Amino acid sequence: MQDFTIKAQLVNIEKKEIRPVEMEVTQGSIRSFRMIEEDTNLPFLLPGFIDSHVHIESSMLIPSEFAKLAVVHGTVATISDPHEIGNVCGVEGVKYMINNGKTVPFKFHFGAPSCVPATKSETAGAEIGIAEVKELLQDPAIYYLSEMMNFPGVLNKDPEVMAKIKAAHALGKPVDGHAPGLRGEAAKQYINAGISTDHECFTLEEALEKLQHGMKILIREGSAAKNFEALIPLLNTYPDHIMFCSDDKHPDSLVDGHINQLCQRAIDKGIPLFNILQAACINPVKHYKMDVGLLNIGDPADFILVKDLHTFDVLSTYINGKKVAENGKSHLSTTPPTQLLNQFTDPHFSIEDLAVPFNGQEQIPVIGALDGQLITEKLTFKPTLSGNNIISNTEEDVLKIVVVNRYQNTPVAKAFIHRFGFKSGAIASTVAHDSHNIIAVGVDDESIYKAIQSLIQLKGGISCVNDGIIKTLGLPVAGLMSADDGYQVARQYTAIDEMAKTLGTSLSAPFMTLSFMALLVIPHLKLSDRSLFDGDQFKLITF
Repeated sequence: MQDFTIKAQLVNIEKKEIRPVEMEVTQGSIRSFRMIEEDTNLPFLLPGFIDSHVHIESSMLIPSEFAKLAVVHGTVATISDPHEIGNVCGVEGVKYMINNGKTVPFKFHFGAPSCVPATKSETAGAEIGIAEVKELLQDPAIYYLSEMMNFPGVLNKDPEVMAKIKAAHALGKPVDGHAPGLRGEAAKQYINAGISTDHECFTLEEALEKLQHGMKILIREGSAAKNFEALIPLLNTYPDHIMFCSDDKHPDSLVDGHINQLCQRAIDKGIPLFNILQAACINPVKHYKMDVGLLNIGDPADFILVKDLHTFDVLSTYINGKKVAENGKSHLSTTPPTQLLNQFTDPHFSIEDLAVPFNGQEQIPVIGALDGQLITEKLTFKPTLSGNNIISNTEEDVLKIVVVNRYQNTPVAKAFIHRFGFKSGAIASTVAHDSHNIIAVGVDDESIYKAIQSLIQLKGGISCVNDGIIKTLGLPVAGLMSADDGYQVARQYTAIDEMAKTLGTSLSAPFMTLSFMALLVIPHLKLSDRSLFDGDQFKLITF
């Protein structure tokens, strides 16, 4: 490892000052700073950016490939919840993520999944109980207990839920929250159970209430869920209690940018510079006790050089004193893994199994998708009939949505959804939070069937079908990720995303939106592999 010096304008976030320095790096650590003469041509020296809550799996990339793309944008570390692969492959999946992450000089900080399966109303590929959680928490690569989605279990003091929280606290590891829309005494009780963060606030009022009870709020801006506009005013008055995160970010979006984009947008909103950098660089390190340097003498040399403090264009990124990206090019070289972990039972069903019999209903429940949100509306529509079956109605934008269990051969779950906007064709995905069964939406059974069958052949991926054309992106790692070059995967994803948008949708990210239509822990109406799920009553309902 080479020793070196860098001349730059040091941005001292905690002291709120900027001064020209020469920084000496020795053996991967910061040895000294020396004051130098003012030079406005010098780049700005910052700690690296941190995504404070992300599911690497949602990038459709294994950790090493995620890192390759992220470092270009100045990201040096993540708080990564391996909940998705945990639902498919259990503890083995979590360890797969840890081991693959160690193959690159990037600082992944993984959590122990707290809710696998997320609910008892769906079929996952694995279970991570209290014994497995305790085992994972003992691993030094595990820094926290991942998002506690079972907020009813917290409120009702479910013994297993409380035991998982207690196990994390006993080791001094924080517990992440997940309580969308929880307010009042219920929110206070949830927080008082020892849950310290929430990334699910979608209104300013909800976030303020949780802040006042001592919680830290993560401002999320992902490929589907976008809460930046609603929550960014918090950074004016609560700079010590705010962090930035993406939660779920598709590969094309990661190619475009990461936390650096949120910093630029916050500057454009008039948020004070040092408040922004506190959220982007400092708060996650302190909250999670991350192994990331903060530009103090003796720290690991984790830092970035940026062109200016408005656009945050990243000139170079360093981790442990190693230059990992420069001028938009990643220096990380990755090798495809020899192991492609998966769990996929070939589901057996026919096109006739997709039919929805008409039973005389005057109105049917319909999921109302919302662009940029994980929550849905609980709607009703008059059914459209063909013979004795209920079918899609493209005029009213009420389309059939189905979930096929990929772990067991069970009946196909069927329902209808509003606002996908397709006029033809179908899309399908094995990325279907949280249990990652096969989910599909389309205008006719033939298209839906073809989209699903193409994924069964691949044992995981995303697909789009229209006018006899089938386009797929295979995701052989747990049906969630590709092990191919990250930039190549991003190009493939862009192509299939563009095809999906030709079907007529106005959704900004149709595949990401689809993936959350099976996420039962987010209200109000979702589709499990068993049937429709009412998130307000937290139970399955009949169609």
